[in-house]
Amino acid sequence: MPSNVVKLLQKLIRIPSVNPDCSPDGEGEAAMANFVQDYLKDINFTVTQEEVLPNRPNVIGRCPSATSAKDSRPRILLCPHLDTVSVAGMDMDTFGTITDDGRILGRGASDTKGPMAAMLQALANCADILPSLPVAVDFVGFMGEEASQHGSKHFGEKHAAQYQFGLAGEPTSLDIVNVTKGSLWATLKATGKAAHASQPEAGDNAILKIARALDKFDQAITSQLASYTHPTLSHSTLNIGTITGGKQANIVPDSASAQIDIRTTPALYHDAGALALVEKVINEQQLPLQVINPHENPPMEVANDNPWIQRMQAANPASKAVSAPWFSDAAHLNAAGIPSICIGPGSINQAHTKDEFIHISDLEAGVDYFENFIRSLAN
Repeated sequence: MPSNVVKLLQKLIRIPSVNPDCSPDGEGEAAMANFVQDYLKDINFTVTQEEVLPNRPNVIGRCPSATSAKDSRPRILLCPHLDTVSVAGMDMDTFGTITDDGRILGRGASDTKGPMAAMLQALANCADILPSLPVAVDFVGFMGEEASQHGSKHFGEKHAAQYQFGLAGEPTSLDIVNVTKGSLWATLKATGKAAHASQPEAGDNAILKIARALDKFDQAITSQLASYTHPTLSHSTLNIGTITGGKQANIVPDSASAQIDIRTTPALYHDAGALALVEKVINEQQLPLQVINPHENPPMEVANDNPWIQRMQAANPASKAVSAPWFSDAAHLNAAGIPSICIGPGSINQAHTKDEFIHISDLEAGVDYFENFIRSLAN
């Protein structure tokens, strides 16, 4: 018979929760929030939902207390995200099924319903001791992590002062990710003048303009990004991911744009940030580019000797503190003032893949990990 956490994860995977910013027909997080709310209420948490965007809430569970007086214990946070990326190209009939070699299939199995299930099951296993622990262990499911991270930003703005530490659920193979890169996503736009293709000299070709400008931009900024280094993250990087422009072959294009992705080290972020560097290079090189819709995510760095990391490792000695090139809700919690790391069962290599899965053995190890940590708080 499948274990409790396996059954729980199967249920979570079968609840649609595609982020609508990732797919036009995405269902959002409401159904997931309702399921998590009911689960937490069953183990005596006080649960509220805070709507961040229409019908897209964070779900917040407050740890039960042994006293009716105001709970003044220090508080920590278990906080996976509720949403997933698109399910396009996946066989949804397989979602939640178990393979002969012990894998659970489906969107979110690894990122991040697997870590969520392990956290929830550990809380249920520790329900008898949670009210009397000297530390309150709360649970929050964030909406919107897969695009823009509105949920963790909203939570940090409203609740950061209440928390000493956060454990953001991500598939880290149960290592403690305490250093990550940040990012800048932006569109660079060049504007030209339309004309008939038989008289190109009457127009101003925006595609040629952006192609030439991007070559200069790449050369100028790449060397500067390379100077912002980190002992484990290497250096900041640029990727020019897409170029679009023009309407049809017989019209000189009057507009063209490129989407860029810069991954930022803490050094760049604390200097002036990636957006400021982009604008500086454009101005210095006198490039005909306009920056459109920039979205910057902070990097994250929590010291290895943080006392909460030390407590996690004391409870689970095999867990290493490591860095990662991606970013998560933990970065926004840190920026808001809650020292936070990423932790969870499963492999990041499975995240967002067409055949996403988690090994049952890894999932069950995740329950043990979180339960060991929670029980160690009694000491």
